Amino acid sequence: MQTMQLSAMTIDARLLWQGEPPWAGPLLFIDLESSEDTPETVLLPPCPTIGLGDASHPLAAQLDGVIEPPMTAEGLARQVLANPHAAAVIVQLLRVLPLLPMAEGLTVESLAYGLLQGSREHQTWLAGRIPSSHPQRSAGKILVSREGDRIIATLDHPDSGNAIDRHMRDQLHEALTLAALDPDIRQVSIRATGRTFSLGAELGEFGTTIDPATAHSIRSCTLPARAAVRCSKKLEVHVQGGCVGSGLELAAFAQRITATRDAWFHLPELSMGILPGAGGCVSLTRRVGRQRAAQMILSGKRLNARQALDWGLIDALVDEPPANERGADIV
Repeated sequence: MQTMQLSAMTIDARLLWQGEPPWAGPLLFIDLESSEDTPETVLLPPCPTIGLGDASHPLAAQLDGVIEPPMTAEGLARQVLANPHAAAVIVQLLRVLPLLPMAEGLTVESLAYGLLQGSREHQTWLAGRIPSSHPQRSAGKILVSREGDRIIATLDHPDSGNAIDRHMRDQLHEALTLAALDPDIRQVSIRATGRTFSLGAELGEFGTTIDPATAHSIRSCTLPARAAVRCSKKLEVHVQGGCVGSGLELAAFAQRITATRDAWFHLPELSMGILPGAGGCVSLTRRVGRQRAAQMILSGKRLNARQALDWGLIDALVDEPPANERGADIV
């Protein structure tokens, strides 16, 4: 056995199935080389439980993840130990989501997000922000056009890196709801102006709705992910540059995602004491599996376009398409 830090422990895999969770956290690494014996089920502790070693070990699929490049155990440990309560809620949520339909999964995700909104870890992040680093900006907008049986929704707030504010959120929800309700619409394309697809939610709006129950009510009514679930089979997204936070969470619902070779993908929410609450825990679990979703969220590590392709986060690398065309696959 090896201790990485005082609050992160590595244990022999055999200790995990002796009747009781061996440790309550905040982080547990499992040495997958320590035993060839494998039980049918194991009892995981209420904290991230991550495998080290052979991902083909029969026990590996029951854990919250197995470290693989570009993630590292050290990097993941730093992130988890900085916000251990949020990390614990994240993995407990991800363990449950594969058992639920997507719509119900979004409800459970929102409830977990609301729990973390009121946590000390998130409040500490809010208090530490520099107000001038989140300037007041003009409202963002979604440009919506229709070409026959296709709707094109374009994120158009390039001076903010297409950060999604409440105006864009509401417009996305409206456009995707229309697409879900109209049987004549056979394809929904999401694009973005500028060099960046989206840098995530508008940070200046965090903390504006103080009551978690009120925030949950808003998400229940206007979260674009709820409409995206209903039209996901006809949804396709093209990404250029950064695809961060809520931008990535929404994109991951698509049947098909293409990206330019300079694209990169990032979920920074754990460092803010929260979880991806725009549908990302649901969409990423479906697209790359709960273990790789956990690695992305817990490590805060960026994936480049090639890594995203290898993981199945995107479906192809393409040249930059015109606003109304797919572009040609190059990989």
